[in-house]
Amino acid sequence: MSEHNHHHAAKKSCCQVEPVKPCCGGGHHHDPDVKPTAGAKFFCPMCPGVESDRPGDCPKCGMALERNPATAPAEKTVYTCPMHPEIERDEPGDCPICGMALEPKTVLMPDDGGDLERMRKKLWIAGPPALALLFLTMGEMVPFLRMREWLPGNLSGGMQMVLATPVVWAAGDFIFTRAWHSLRNRSLNMFTLIALGVGAAYLYSVVALAMPGLFPHTHGHGTPLYFEAAAVVTALVILGQWLEARARGKTGEAVQALLQLAAKTARRVVDGNEQDVSLEDVRIGDVLRVRPGEKIPVDGVITEGASTVDESMITGESMPVAKKGGDPVTGATINQTGAFLMTAERVGSETLLSRIVQMVAEAQRSRAPIQRLADQVSGWFVPAVVVAAILTFASWMLWGPGLALAISCAVAVLVIACPCALGLATPMSIMVGIGRGARNGVLVRDAASLERAEKITHLVTDKTGTLTEGRPVVREIVTTQADEEDHVLAIAAALERLSEHPLAHAIVSRAEVKQLSISKVEGFQSVTGAGVLGKIGGVLVRVGSRSWLESEGVGIHPAMVDQARALQEKAHTVIWISESDSVSGYIAVADPIKNSTPAAVGKLHAMGLKLVMLTGDNPQTAQAVGRELGIDDVRAELTPAAKLGIIRELKAAGAVVAMAGDGINDAPALAEADVGIAMGTGTDAAIQSAGIILAKGDLLGIVRALELSRDVMRNIRQNLFFAFIYNALGVPLAAGLFYPISGWLLNPMIAGAAMALSSVSVITNALRLRREN
Repeated sequence: MSEHNHHHAAKKSCCQVEPVKPCCGGGHHHDPDVKPTAGAKFFCPMCPGVESDRPGDCPKCGMALERNPATAPAEKTVYTCPMHPEIERDEPGDCPICGMALEPKTVLMPDDGGDLERMRKKLWIAGPPALALLFLTMGEMVPFLRMREWLPGNLSGGMQMVLATPVVWAAGDFIFTRAWHSLRNRSLNMFTLIALGVGAAYLYSVVALAMPGLFPHTHGHGTPLYFEAAAVVTALVILGQWLEARARGKTGEAVQALLQLAAKTARRVVDGNEQDVSLEDVRIGDVLRVRPGEKIPVDGVITEGASTVDESMITGESMPVAKKGGDPVTGATINQTGAFLMTAERVGSETLLSRIVQMVAEAQRSRAPIQRLADQVSGWFVPAVVVAAILTFASWMLWGPGLALAISCAVAVLVIACPCALGLATPMSIMVGIGRGARNGVLVRDAASLERAEKITHLVTDKTGTLTEGRPVVREIVTTQADEEDHVLAIAAALERLSEHPLAHAIVSRAEVKQLSISKVEGFQSVTGAGVLGKIGGVLVRVGSRSWLESEGVGIHPAMVDQARALQEKAHTVIWISESDSVSGYIAVADPIKNSTPAAVGKLHAMGLKLVMLTGDNPQTAQAVGRELGIDDVRAELTPAAKLGIIRELKAAGAVVAMAGDGINDAPALAEADVGIAMGTGTDAAIQSAGIILAKGDLLGIVRALELSRDVMRNIRQNLFFAFIYNALGVPLAAGLFYPISGWLLNPMIAGAAMALSSVSVITNALRLRREN
């Protein structure tokens, strides 16, 4: 039976944080009565009352002020790229690989800042002039809007340049900045292509407007200009960036929803006085009062009072859990019926909710192995597009009608071929999928685990705490004398209360529930592998296995043995009790199978998985559980090393193995498996060894995790298909390959719209994952 170990954060001595200067020539002595207030960051260990919010020397004795161990130093914000998480910077900026705006790794509450707000402002700058340019130039198609017929000379061209210049160079400045960075870092990306296309269209138009004689005229209308294409493409790029930033915000809604669960304040009790304080001011060891209906502020232990707590935000289980003195409580869960006092044990980033939020955020930034395909394609794609644009320009100059069409087609190729959709295909699906998993109690440590989970062929699972509840209970009490059940239970509980055997707790708990009087034991002894004995009221009582009692001369009727064997075949453990040399009866204890396990086993089999159960329990009990659930392969009496060996054996045979467990003894096997799945109710060692953690520890969580993996990988493949097909069809069309046959040409503005819509289509497809179950 596994227990969830709570590890307290180790408190460093102030000596370990700041160097200490001698005071008056003396050594370094701490006054145990000096207790710095929780709000002070630095204090003097020698002079009570000397506190400061910054390091320095004590004004009284000259000693170096030391950091208050109850306050944590502020962490530096690290910025990373949502598509290239290996890029980390100490300040905001653009990714040197893809040009996207860097985002903080630390999970923050949503606000109106960042790339979304910046792109919104730029859209307001670029939108009106771009629309005016469209009206000015596209009006040529409408007889009464033909501006050139009533605007004198080059006034139309001058108006176009005036309108296009702020769009291209003010609103679109980031395009050229990111393109320059891509050239300087030798990492060509979408902004390289856009800057080349927009810059070429704008500069050509300026030269053509200033020196029209250098270029041929077209259809008697003078030299064609592309100010409107440069401006509209820039505006469309800004629109696409704004839509992407907005969509990326939606992918993080699951994390933001988790953050919203946290309480905002806590009620701290000091010397009998209560005071509402901000959650950031709560320190380890603080005594907090939680009233009915309030959220529990931090992780801790109840010290006074009792209540029921709604823990559904962690476990997904709507049934409230009874809590009493000494029981742990978790921050952000909801207190329901009673008020209680608690001691804070984990605060700030150490609370379970904070660790879940950070784990989900880090997993969303991790890279799936399938991303390598997109990276390899993108690495060759941009240079290939530049070559394609050059060849397009040269071909139309040599065999086409002239310069205007050559420039138009080359710019269209550069714009429509931007690999933004290809770059977004994998990370968007990963972010949305992992967020969906978090809402459903499936915490994914990294994207690689999510991808590997799709290929699993064998699910290896522990028994205790995974298939079963992990909390043995008394199922049956059989006695040799009628109406002696309470007596047999009471004497067994008296001895088992002094025992450390995992099944002892079940017997003692049943006696406590029945409020039986438990006698004092004299001469208690524990016999390893056999049982316990001692005298109760001068009578020698033995509690243990049948073979041990019989070796001690206790006779047991064969009919009783047969009855007990039938229970053992149903996964019950039988504990015999004797008084003097006569058997008094036995107690059958069983670890009940979780209610959700049979349905989950059926679903896992339907998904094509083979189930293997590994347990340290005895073969009889293990086989009984295996038969009841329909487990394909049952292995019993295994050590942690033996479990590890079986995982390696299955992998060597070509199986893709997932291991599910919750105990310390499962940690090596969890680490060795292709995918380790830990029950969130298990030990920290098991959780740290796993790639997927289930907040509610049952097999249905594994079903949800595997379904999530399959949905995410299918979504990624759809996105990659959309991106590849889009570029495969778009580039030839933009280059004008279909013009000689069908007369189809792609205006650079239409290419810009198509480029923006391709990214939006990939993001929209990824966001569908939020609605799937």
